[in-house]
Amino acid sequence: MSKRSDAPHVPVLLEEVLESFEGIEEGYFVDCTLGYAGHSAAMSERYGDRIALIGIDRDDEALAFSKKRLGERIRTYKGSFSKVFPTLREDPITGVLADFGVSSLQLDKLERGFSFESDNLDMRMDPTSGITAREVVNGYGKLELEKIFREYGEIRPYKKLASAVVENRPFTEAKALAALAKRVMPKSKHNPATLMFQAIRIEVNSELDEIEGLLDALEQKRPKSAIIALITFHSLEDRLVKQRFKRWSKSCICSAEAMRCTCGNDNALGKIVTKKPIVATQAECRTNPRSRSAKLRVFRFNA
Repeated sequence: MSKRSDAPHVPVLLEEVLESFEGIEEGYFVDCTLGYAGHSAAMSERYGDRIALIGIDRDDEALAFSKKRLGERIRTYKGSFSKVFPTLREDPITGVLADFGVSSLQLDKLERGFSFESDNLDMRMDPTSGITAREVVNGYGKLELEKIFREYGEIRPYKKLASAVVENRPFTEAKALAALAKRVMPKSKHNPATLMFQAIRIEVNSELDEIEGLLDALEQKRPKSAIIALITFHSLEDRLVKQRFKRWSKSCICSAEAMRCTCGNDNALGKIVTKKPIVATQAECRTNPRSRSAKLRVFRFNA
């Protein structure tokens, strides 16, 4: 059986994720962000006698690695999880996991253009399709850049940053873009380019739309007794998950202005398992700095 050390990197909140699925029933476990199968391999080791694995990813390299690692234990699908998940015919689905962070290997491979040190400027999770970061940075108008910096990066000097990008383009290297951010953005304990790169990456990969699409698909499927565990890495993602889980757990859906309940007060789709998000321990943060911003929220659908 595959060992966790086979993985090129350690997945975040691994033990916490495994514990979230303690009550999982027999059926299919869907890893919507398979990556290099760190979470899925561990799930197979712990719950292999009762689950069948399904993995979804946009990255051919990740899919090939994971298929080799897990072999017959996993069925894989290439594509974005918002598009693939609604088409799954496997039944019953009893567990769903999504880790919305960028793979460590995608970040570390300079040719992928995610890194501050990269000579490339790409940032596509599927390097074979879609718009690149270079096209966004060099092709978007000033107002469009302002919008993504403000909404996706929550950058305060978004106008100043957008103006600087327009005035200094074209850019062909991520490291040149990072150097610009260092000159324009206020000093902080993190790399000044962090929020700008986050905003561009979200735009390139339609990341928030992807999360909304998965949540919509889950709401439509409502797999009975399924445990849903979602890992976010910044406030925009976490807000989407938190608000949707809260809505799913509401028993009464009457208007706030209603004098009395007329909906039957039995509309909850399930229950929130984690009243507050689970975060990494100090020990994990020391050994895996990427886990510092990770938040895990868990929901269980009704039987």
